[in-house]
Amino acid sequence: MEPVHLGTVNEAAEFVDRVGIAVAWGKSDLVLPSLWRGIAGPDADWAIRDEAGKALEFSPEFQRLWRWKDELPERRLACAGRHFSSAALLIAPRLLGAAYALTGRSGGEDDFRDAELDLLEREVAEVVLDNDPLTGPEIRRLLGTTDRKAVERAIGRLQRRLVLTNAGAAEQTQGWRAIRQDVFARRWRKSLRRLPTEDEARRELALAVLAGTDEVSAADVAGALGWRRKQAESVLAELAAAGRATQREDDGLQLWSA
Repeated sequence: MEPVHLGTVNEAAEFVDRVGIAVAWGKSDLVLPSLWRGIAGPDADWAIRDEAGKALEFSPEFQRLWRWKDELPERRLACAGRHFSSAALLIAPRLLGAAYALTGRSGGEDDFRDAELDLLEREVAEVVLDNDPLTGPEIRRLLGTTDRKAVERAIGRLQRRLVLTNAGAAEQTQGWRAIRQDVFARRWRKSLRRLPTEDEARRELALAVLAGTDEVSAADVAGALGWRRKQAESVLAELAAAGRATQREDDGLQLWSA
């Protein structure tokens, strides 16, 4: 997808809505569009550098990205988090019902209580549910633990299961701003009023990946959505058979496009 040089956070939100699913910045093993490329173009540098090439500070374009990746979910303009894989993703609100349908849960803000979570995951989810969105340090304080890595791992697993999601960021006295966590179903309740069937959801998500890219393999779609390759291949073949996607073979590799 060609760069569009986004200039405002509302334009960034429109970009995410148009492509459906994007990475905040490029990740070499994912085929998804990049918000960073949309802001700055394909060859932009993230830093202002001295004559020797040493980075001095973020470029103005990267500063916008750094703000917007937090402002978009804070204002509910786009969902943000590591929801399908380890990559930081931005997901259009129109796709959240499809994404959530694959959890098998109802969409109630406390539906994670019916899920199989380990003790720390459950404690983290409950303390976020009982409060406004919380940062990692606030979660640790309320749980009475200093084990930062364990809590971060629990948050990561809860994000992949769509129990928690990013809700903006808070300044800290030292270091980077801390990401706030909210209960996914509470923050995005309006997008979860109607959940499609699992089959409908998989088709909708696969079509979103196709629409945001030129041509993909089943492995590309699996990597973008956190699915098994055979599962992605089955959905793509179904879309092609229904005339909703185009399929071709290139040197033995099956490729699909919108």
